[in-house]
Amino acid sequence: MREAKRATVYFDPIVHKALRLKAVATERSVSDLVNDAVKVALSEDAEDLAAFEERAHEPEEDFRTFVKSLRVRGRL
Repeated sequence: MREAKRATVYFDPIVHKALRLKAVATERSVSDLVNDAVKVALSEDAEDLAAFEERAHEPEEDFRTFVKSLRVRGRL
């Protein structure tokens, strides 16, 4: 693992208490829990960006036109 970088993060007191309790219960450090949570969030962002990229060339559809078409087809 690369050398860890230090950062100051301010948590809501209730969130901090929950993190400390979870750290004790899981025998992990608060840093490990926060690192894992941030990695999950960044991974989800990467998945979202990939999905946007895949759909970038799809034709855009106007909302009003789409709703009208639903009504014409008896879907609304």
